[in-house]
Amino acid sequence: MRDLLPNHRPALVLAPMQDVTDLPFMRVLARRSLPDWFVTEYFRVHIHSRLNTYILRSISENATGRPIFAQMIGCDIQELTRTAKELSKYPVAGIDLNLGCPAPVVYRKNAGGGLLRFPDQIDTILGALRDAIPGRFTVKTRLGFHSPDEFPLLLETFRKHGIDGLTIHGRTVADRYQTPVRPTLVKLAVDTLSCPVIANGNVVDRTTALQYHQQTKAAGLMIGRGAIRNPWLFSQISAAFEKTAPFQPSYRDLLAYIHELSEELAKEAPSFDPLGHIQRMKKTLIYICDGIDPEFEHAIRRMKTSDEFHHILKTHLDHPALLPVLPALESRMFCGFSDLL
Repeated sequence: MRDLLPNHRPALVLAPMQDVTDLPFMRVLARRSLPDWFVTEYFRVHIHSRLNTYILRSISENATGRPIFAQMIGCDIQELTRTAKELSKYPVAGIDLNLGCPAPVVYRKNAGGGLLRFPDQIDTILGALRDAIPGRFTVKTRLGFHSPDEFPLLLETFRKHGIDGLTIHGRTVADRYQTPVRPTLVKLAVDTLSCPVIANGNVVDRTTALQYHQQTKAAGLMIGRGAIRNPWLFSQISAAFEKTAPFQPSYRDLLAYIHELSEELAKEAPSFDPLGHIQRMKKTLIYICDGIDPEFEHAIRRMKTSDEFHHILKTHLDHPALLPVLPALESRMFCGFSDLL
């Protein structure tokens, strides 16, 4: 995995976000700024599972020129190894195992972050997958399920199985997204493991990226919600490390991005459903609203029709002012800086 790392700055990676980071989103993002690699939405793995053909298109039709890792989620060792072998036949940069999803519907099935309650099972799964995967094998994790005190044992398990990379969201599953991330524990992983460590959690602008990297010395930064709100973020962060002037988008740039994403999603829909499309756009726009205008968010949450959608966008975004740099909520939640905010 080290061969994927840039020489002059940490790697910048798009986080896998279910029902968000699909092929249309990757296309639209790539026209504004590119991560160093992508990770797919997770392939659900169970005894009756088959590879999701829509997610597979993110691999087989990805024309961005950047590597893409296929992520799996599940707890059945036999089915995980079967799926990993199937995915390895596609043009993937590697296979990633999700040990971090904090959604109750996932962890109650002992998948995603739910597996962190069972370190012995993780040990067995990692051993089986390491043997089954011919190429790169990486893991995305949280610090533990209940407490960050669980993290040192997890690190020893990851080290034991010689994984090729570890992405760490610096919170526990119990934290969900409600606490600052813990950069000291990400730094512990950097100092403990021989593989590259990617730091994840609340990288939302240039400043938070520089701070998180300075605190952790991680080989890379994974960016999720921040990239939905600001698809220019990867180039802006790269400019920060290279000490060059970043692109500063305007409200009209954001308006064009939203319109383009809406068109790409509509084009990819097997059968276009206007109501379903508006609900999908609403899900994406909720990430974008914060820090712009409370009335904008209020209107977005209540829109029901395409006409309302276009009217709201024109009313609130069709002007040349520059966008605010940092969303209001995220600025209060960055990596241990709560005493400064």
